[in-house]
Amino acid sequence: MRLVFAGTPEFAVPSLRALCETGHALCAVYTQPDRPAGRGRKMRVSAVKRNALDLGLTVRQPITLRDPEVQLELRELDAELMVVAAYGLILPPPVLESPRLGCVNVHASLLPRWRGAAPIARAIEAGDTLTGISLMQMDAGLDTGPILARCETTIEPDDNAASVHDRLADLGAGLLVSCLPDIAAGRLPPQPQDADLATYAPKLEREEAEIEWSRTAFSLWCKLRAFNPWPVAHTYHDGVRIRVLAAEPVSGNAVPGSVLGVDERGITVACGQGALRIRRLQRDGGKPLAAGDFLNGYPIEPGDQFRSSRHH
Repeated sequence: MRLVFAGTPEFAVPSLRALCETGHALCAVYTQPDRPAGRGRKMRVSAVKRNALDLGLTVRQPITLRDPEVQLELRELDAELMVVAAYGLILPPPVLESPRLGCVNVHASLLPRWRGAAPIARAIEAGDTLTGISLMQMDAGLDTGPILARCETTIEPDDNAASVHDRLADLGAGLLVSCLPDIAAGRLPPQPQDADLATYAPKLEREEAEIEWSRTAFSLWCKLRAFNPWPVAHTYHDGVRIRVLAAEPVSGNAVPGSVLGVDERGITVACGQGALRIRRLQRDGGKPLAAGDFLNGYPIEPGDQFRSSRHH
């Protein structure tokens, strides 16, 4: 098939590479413009752009797809289908209608659950034990289009957003290439979503990363996993910010935020209900360490208090 691909972050890379490996003609790859990032504000190239250039593909980086000239350029590619994976720009109706077979989206949730920007993290944060990929025929709404195909995966207790992301990126690539012949032949009848079951996955904000110890141990455990690798949940001990990278819910009862016990297995901290045993953590300016190693260089005692903010 003659395809156009649109994607930006690492999640989209396996789909892009799978399309190339299966011999489809990629007439262009659309990705977001290079942006300044990091402390030096150096221009950062998207993961999709880097891979597309490696593969010798034509890369286009419009600021918006609402520009009539951009829409004309896209139409002139005469693509049969546009494949979208975490692109990050709105596709207006002229773009959606441009390819003969429209646009399909590789979305990292079991739609209509978790429409929106951060479906992987929000599924873990909510305590979901099942997620997956939805291959969706795109329409003008936010992830509201009918479903062409889906596949599922379990969210395991030791999963975090990074591990689920990598698994779903690969699953999405596999589902996409296996469905393309059926899409081309019109053999995949689109199934409308049930809007009554829709939930939304707003993008993660840094401010959400503060740990509120008054919440239940289970909900905090889900949040820690959802916020790893970004923005990483954190707490404060004597004014020092400590990022919590791995923990597990355990039993325990005391004033929320108070340290119940400290040993090689971790630092046990009381929550609103139950307790969390912190197994891996990192202080500002330090390296990520297992609890035992961390305690060698930074003493924490039973009875100490973790706080949700520095000035609490």
